Amino acid sequence: MAKRDTADGAAELATVAALLADGTRAAFCLALLDGRAWTAGELARHAGVAAATATEHLNLLVSGRLLAQERQGRHRYVRLADPQVAELIEQLAALAPPRADPAPPRSLSAAGRRHALARARTCYDHLAGTVGVAIYDAMTERGLLDQDGGLRLTGEGDAWLAGLGVTVPAGGRRPAVLACLDWTERRPHLAGAVGAAICDRALTAGWITRIGSSRAVAVTATGRAVLRERFGVDAESV
Repeated sequence: MAKRDTADGAAELATVAALLADGTRAAFCLALLDGRAWTAGELARHAGVAAATATEHLNLLVSGRLLAQERQGRHRYVRLADPQVAELIEQLAALAPPRADPAPPRSLSAAGRRHALARARTCYDHLAGTVGVAIYDAMTERGLLDQDGGLRLTGEGDAWLAGLGVTVPAGGRRPAVLACLDWTERRPHLAGAVGAAICDRALTAGWITRIGSSRAVAVTATGRAVLRERFGVDAESV
């Protein structure tokens, strides 16, 4: 029985790995890390493939339960199935070996977009990039997160979140805190329900703003003050 369970688990793992072992499907999943729903046409244009090709790939990702879909009229929208899939994609991207000869940006605007993504971005529904990692480090250093015996939010962390106006939904099956390996920094940023609540508060309070339609976000003057005063992070240095 144990051997059969192992074989079944190996087959399921191989199936998921095969779904992501394609450049087009991987590009779709990375794009969907912005947490929004995209149409098949938008993803096709993003990846530079024909609409029919995009549909074939999306059908595979939906049937493999990596993506969820919904229809509104004639339009089909897809999104990552859940936060766990988002964290899987981000961590796999972080584990990818760096390219020996990364292609240089084709333009100043492309270089700017790459820098903005590396500095601060959303990873599905939480903050990533240099700023996200700095927040994780600051919360750990201040004793708001405890890593002894597994990552957890401390009692001091609970009170600190309340003072910051961050509301973490009660109940639910999602872990409160998770360390998500950042694909640009190669160090953890904060995911889980707490990470999502901090990101939501940052957006609604105007501490960060989205940059165009990408995952990149900009830290506002108000956000820089919050990072400095409440997190102990100098936003100008990250």
